[in-house]
Amino acid sequence: MVSLDIPGFGRLDVRHLVSDFTGTLSVDGLLLPNVAELLTEAGRIMNLHILTADTLQRAHTALKGIDCTLTVLSGAAIDRQKEAYLQNLGPDQVVAIGNGSNDRLMLKAARLGIAVIEGEGCAVDALLQADIAVRSIQDALGLVLHPMRCMATLRV
Repeated sequence: MVSLDIPGFGRLDVRHLVSDFTGTLSVDGLLLPNVAELLTEAGRIMNLHILTADTLQRAHTALKGIDCTLTVLSGAAIDRQKEAYLQNLGPDQVVAIGNGSNDRLMLKAARLGIAVIEGEGCAVDALLQADIAVRSIQDALGLVLHPMRCMATLRV
């Protein structure tokens, strides 16, 4: 669990990390450098959940060996499916990471939403619903692993 009191933002007590896969953890379906190691480290302090439409059908292979719950979503309203998944976990206990338009609802609902601007870009509506925007997934996972980094960004 990650716990932190942030003046003006409030208390963080997050037990779950929920992340998109395509464009967030990966580019062209391949995990970005050091992501496997960072996810493994994050998995020692919280439960990892990866939600994806798995556009390139590479998530299972890319995440092999990482202790996480991988959920491949299909059909209509992927954005609502991601939000519902987060609601079932208890949104106040979730840090969510994403980059796509279909991540916007989970970024808004999570106690801490982090938008990632990687090689595939970041949808503006996802960016507007997040609490923090970072330039890479490594930076996002760094915030989870070193939560005091959130203090300077979020405090009032």
